Amino acid sequence: MALALVAGASFSPADAIKKKNKVVLFPAPVEQPVQLTSSSDSVSYAAGMRLTDGLIPFLLQQKVDTALMDDFLKGFREVAHSGEDPRQKAYLMGMDIARQLRERMVPGMTQEFHDSPDSIIADKLYKGFEAALRNDTTHFTTAAAAKYFSEKQVADKAAKEEKLYGPNREAGRKFLEENAKNDSVITLPSGLQYKVLVKGDGEVPTASDKVLVNYEGRLIDGTVFDASAKHGDKPAEFTPSQVIKGWTEALTMMPVGSKWQLYIPYELAYGERGAGGDIKPFSALIFDIELVGIDRK
Repeated sequence: MALALVAGASFSPADAIKKKNKVVLFPAPVEQPVQLTSSSDSVSYAAGMRLTDGLIPFLLQQKVDTALMDDFLKGFREVAHSGEDPRQKAYLMGMDIARQLRERMVPGMTQEFHDSPDSIIADKLYKGFEAALRNDTTHFTTAAAAKYFSEKQVADKAAKEEKLYGPNREAGRKFLEENAKNDSVITLPSGLQYKVLVKGDGEVPTASDKVLVNYEGRLIDGTVFDASAKHGDKPAEFTPSQVIKGWTEALTMMPVGSKWQLYIPYELAYGERGAGGDIKPFSALIFDIELVGIDRK
C-alpha cells in the first residue's frame, strides 16, 4: 500500500488519463548518496572510477549504445552484487555463451555455408544447442549430430567450391591441354609445362641454394598479378624450396642465365585456396622467370 501511495503521488492528471489506457509509469529507484567516511572508502571509490578508464570506447566497439547506461548499470549491479549464488552464476554464464554464439560462432558458420546447398538457420541451431545440453535425442545423439554435420560440411564445401571456382579450374585445364600441343612447350610428368626463351649455360641450383630471379606472373587471361620489378630494381632472392612446387621443379632444372616461360597447373601453384585477390582457387598460372645467379655467400 505504501508503494502504491508513493507511486500515485507522483502522477499528474495527465498520468491519470494514461492509467485509463493501461499505461502505468513507475519512478526510477532513488540512489542513496555515497558516504566516504574513511580512507579505505575513498581508495575503494577512486579505484572503481579508475577501472572505467577505456570502458566507453570498449562498449562502443562492442556496439553497445552508451545512451542506455542505466540498462548497462542494471546488469552490472546484478552481477556485482550476486555473490557466489550458483544459480545466478549459471544464469549469467548462459547469457555469456549465448552472446558468443550469436555474435561470433553463428555468423562464422553462416558465412561458411553461404552459397552452398545448405544454410545455417540460427533458431534451429539454438534449439540443437539446447537439446544437446538436455540430452534430448529426439533427432540426433550428440555423436550422430557431429558425424552428420562434419559430412555435410565437407560435401557443402566441395559443392560451393565447384559452383564458385569450377569454371576457373576447367578453363585452366583446357588452356594447358591446348598449350601442350605447341612444339616448343615441354610437358613434365608432374604436369608442369615450360618453354625455353633463353638457354643458359651456368650452374644449376639445388633446392637449398639462394637464387637471384627476375620474374613476371600472369593469369591465363594475361592479367599480371606480380613481378619482381614491382619490388625494386634488384632480382628477388629466395631458395627454390621456399616457393610453389612449379617454381621449385623448374628452378632446380634451369642453368644460370636461362629464361623460361612456365605454365603451372593449379596443383603445382596455389591449389584449391588461391592467393590474394587476383589468384582465385584452382588457377593455372604463367610465369616468365630469369635465373640471374646463385648467391652462396
